[in-house]
Amino acid sequence: MGMRQVGEEAVGEGADHGLERRSVIAAMAAAAGITGPIIFVLVVIMQSLLHPDYSQVKLPISALAAWPGGWVQDVNFVLFGLLMISFAIGLHLGIRPSRAGVIGPALLVLSGVGLIIAGLFPWRTVDGDFVVPAGHLLGALLSFLGAGTGFIVVSRRLAGDPRWRSVATYALASGIVIAVLFVATFALVIPSDAPLHSSGGLVQRVTLAVWFPCTVVLAHRLLRVVRTNDAPR
Repeated sequence: MGMRQVGEEAVGEGADHGLERRSVIAAMAAAAGITGPIIFVLVVIMQSLLHPDYSQVKLPISALAAWPGGWVQDVNFVLFGLLMISFAIGLHLGIRPSRAGVIGPALLVLSGVGLIIAGLFPWRTVDGDFVVPAGHLLGALLSFLGAGTGFIVVSRRLAGDPRWRSVATYALASGIVIAVLFVATFALVIPSDAPLHSSGGLVQRVTLAVWFPCTVVLAHRLLRVVRTNDAPR
């Protein structure tokens, strides 16, 4: 066997190993994207059931951190953020590369970082009043806008990949709705005299009802893409 043939086989084995490694990472990331929203919602439900005086309609999820045992919600934010960062990385690996294609997944990573920041700077109560740290506000801004703009930007890359094209419009629409609802929150919810001020929790949950299913759908598609690539031909 000649040296050239040996070298070609070594290169081929290295390439196969690299592809296999990318597939493993993408599969793990897909699992993170599917389980992350589910775990987050289950923890929120559990926490809210333990505190009957907590209002799902009036208060955002972050307010759970101000109740006894609020550290559970802090951990929930951090864990969710880590899982979403993992999902964003896997999504980047699972879609056909394109010029500036890293921007969309990078925005989704930023969203995950925002969730972690929100968990590190939780709501608290002082003399019976809620106190929202500036760090938490920053985390909320990054998480919601990162998710919304991330879906919008990544949808163009999805449209250019035949394996993802069927979910591109869904990702685009979801991103637009998330961004619009979050921006509208500043005008319609946050001010004390805003028309939806007493329904802030409900508005947030409507936003999450768009964000979380889109994440799960994209993660499920990523898992399908990985399995198709790994199937023997």
